[in-house]
Amino acid sequence: MSEAVAVACCQLAPRVGELEHNRAQCREAIASAAAQGAQIIVLPELANSGYVFADADEARACAETLHGPTVNEWSALAREHRVLVVGGVCEDDGAQLRNTSVILDADGLRAAYRKAHLWDRESLFFEPGAERPPVLDTEYGRIATMICYDLEFPEWVRLAALDGAELLCAPTNWPREPRPDGERPAEVVRVQADASTNRMFIAACDRCGCERGVDWVAGSVIVGPTGTRSRGRPSRTSR
Repeated sequence: MSEAVAVACCQLAPRVGELEHNRAQCREAIASAAAQGAQIIVLPELANSGYVFADADEARACAETLHGPTVNEWSALAREHRVLVVGGVCEDDGAQLRNTSVILDADGLRAAYRKAHLWDRESLFFEPGAERPPVLDTEYGRIATMICYDLEFPEWVRLAALDGAELLCAPTNWPREPRPDGERPAEVVRVQADASTNRMFIAACDRCGCERGVDWVAGSVIVGPTGTRSRGRPSRTSR
């Protein structure tokens, strides 16, 4: 990654179960970010489905295959705008549901990563992944992905760094927890530590809004290898 690359985190507010609304929101965000010059566009975790499922049946009703409408549309948009897209989907792999991050570019689907570290109630709906984070050679450098809670396991982030990742793109859904006024979210601090320790860039794209009584950190952040946060234009926010 010898030249400057424009990265956008599109901070959205998916609605659980409202698949058409969520796809439209993602479509608008990708087009808007590309129009502003973004070359790599990161979307939140479970951007197609929402997060706060009532039960396993609702999660399954929201799930899609990797050849379903969401991934197909993201692939078409990546090709149309000549960008790389990373985003989170509720995936039906034919046997299990997975919390999945996909990487797409003008050539289509490049990789799918299934979240290995499931947080809280996620294990009621999803089967954890068993594969290490993928690291791909792209026209923008070596790109890796993982999802949300994975970032809290230093050895997992280290795997991507050891495999040569220059930029780690992480779709996230960070539930807001109480913290003192003026204090940075712990999730953001951990991303800064991950980036600094491993000397790589990290783009963590959070969500926002309130979903079924859960508020979110809305803490999207792009961090450099020194652990310093980007001071560029704010991430797009939709409420």
